[in-house]
Amino acid sequence: MRKRNLLGSLALLPLLLAAAPAQANLKILACEPEWGALAQELGGAQVDVAVATSARQDPHQIQARPSLVARARNADLVVCTGAELEAGWLPLLLQQSGNAAVQPGRPGYFEAAAVVRKLEVPTQLDRSQGDVHAAGNPHIQTDPRNIALVATALSARLQQLDAAHAAEYARRERDFSARWQQAMARWTAQAVPLKGLPVVSQHKGFPYLYDWLGLKEVAVLEPKPGVEPSVGQLQAVLAALKNTPARMVIHAAYQDPKPSDWLSGNAGIPSVKLPFTVGGSDAARDLFGLFDDTLARLLAAAGGGAKK
Repeated sequence: MRKRNLLGSLALLPLLLAAAPAQANLKILACEPEWGALAQELGGAQVDVAVATSARQDPHQIQARPSLVARARNADLVVCTGAELEAGWLPLLLQQSGNAAVQPGRPGYFEAAAVVRKLEVPTQLDRSQGDVHAAGNPHIQTDPRNIALVATALSARLQQLDAAHAAEYARRERDFSARWQQAMARWTAQAVPLKGLPVVSQHKGFPYLYDWLGLKEVAVLEPKPGVEPSVGQLQAVLAALKNTPARMVIHAAYQDPKPSDWLSGNAGIPSVKLPFTVGGSDAARDLFGLFDDTLARLLAAAGGGAKK
């Protein structure tokens, strides 16, 4: 009887294994939604991705809460922007995690900004100038050309950490790259009417977007990066626009729109809320939707309307 039961159990074993949920090989903690989305594109079923922040949060201002510490403790790979974007919380998070594999300098730690050309690198660092980053502006994700560079480097890191599935990661990177290049060609053609348009920014968060599209930033509402504009500062920008008119004022989805809306109402130009990252709008569900929606909003504003 025991032998018969044993044989029956062995016969059922393949079915039980097939029914069991597959375990992802790499646990990834992404600091920002764009890198979580990219890691999922490149890793597919081989990765388990968690994201530390949302599109409605300022990535500078995050708390190293216990749930994030637990995620970092169990992670095989931490993917962040770098360039000091997470300087206020990531070092503490990694320290409290006690996970030696994901510390800076180890293969389990990846900085996206390290593989792209940084803009707005200060020639002289003075903290009295506000939230200035010594390595340059960290908001690299607003240029799809940067996404392509990061994808290549991140895929190589996945292949290094999980050599058993290196061929699958390489295949997924080739597929993503082909689709991304096609999308960039489409976006570049769509964006032609934006080239040279003067714009106002609420925060210095879009230099890479402007560099890609050829938009011209003529004013910034924040007197210093990270410092909310006063009424006096807003009035000064409004006065300056009389000599240098702008076509729109731009802010990110995570920001309080009041300064942009004030300037919009008083200057008679559209206030444009850009998703800034994946999840920043209903349409920005993934990286492709992020740029589809960003361009749609900019083109609507340039044509005299504004997408809500």
